[in-house]
Amino acid sequence: MTYTSISEDIQITVKLFAIFQEVFATDEIQVKLNSGASVSEIFDRLVSQHPNLEQWRSLTRYAINLSFAESNTILKNGDEVALIPPVSGG
Repeated sequence: MTYTSISEDIQITVKLFAIFQEVFATDEIQVKLNSGASVSEIFDRLVSQHPNLEQWRSLTRYAINLSFAESNTILKNGDEVALIPPVSGG
């Protein structure tokens, strides 16, 4: 008997701020990822669309459902992820 692995997609809401918001001209996007994807895969997807964002990778903080998280945190269907680059101003 042969078993095949079925990878279900998960839908993530990504909140964008500062440079990310400027580049995508919106404050929120929907991203579909494979089940078991980590937060860093969202960043990878954004960089694949806009390579100039790579310079912000090491400076960006992440939040999942309003709590700070590490880039290797595994996402669940329906999570809301915020990408928070350094912000300056007064």
